[in-house]
Amino acid sequence: MKPDDVAAYLKEHPEFFENYAEVVADVFIPHPHGGRAISIGERQILTLRERARQLENKLTEMIQFGEENDVIGEKVHRLTLALIGARDVPALLHAVDFNLREDFAVPHVALCLWHGGATADVPVSDATRAFAAALLHPHCGPLAMADTAALFGEAAPLLKSYAYVALRGRDTFGVLALASEDLQRFYPEMGTLYLTRIGEVIAACLLRHLEPA
Repeated sequence: MKPDDVAAYLKEHPEFFENYAEVVADVFIPHPHGGRAISIGERQILTLRERARQLENKLTEMIQFGEENDVIGEKVHRLTLALIGARDVPALLHAVDFNLREDFAVPHVALCLWHGGATADVPVSDATRAFAAALLHPHCGPLAMADTAALFGEAAPLLKSYAYVALRGRDTFGVLALASEDLQRFYPEMGTLYLTRIGEVIAACLLRHLEPA
């Protein structure tokens, strides 16, 4: 009989432990951390303690994530209020740059627009427009995409991680580009929920000024 067969039999016949209580009491197994042998009952207690410890660690981790999300949520809220309060496009662009740099500690921020009512400091290439139009979700990684490195000027050679968020209304009309000298600041596996929300609120507030009522 294989160990799996024994385990299956005991699960299907729990009365075994009652009918053969004396046998169970005489069975001793190795301690999970080495050393002396212990009874099945003591082993069960150790297992329950280990499970309780794992659940406690998971709860602590969930609380920590929740607190971190609350902090980020507050920052997004402050950014949203600043964007709503902006009187014109220059004020709005300033709010984006200031809040992302100061509140989110993003060292390099570039907002590239090609809407008819907006101007860009750097000419927008067809490659940048095509890249932004293809972005279904924010893109994060170690490489500058398309030819967007020029957006960061003299700092470009020092940058090691990037995040890109397409700005859309009826069509794609811009891209928010973020960058850092820290390779781990924007990495491919990071969550992008808040980047998505930031892009949506920036796009909505920009279109309020760029499109005629």
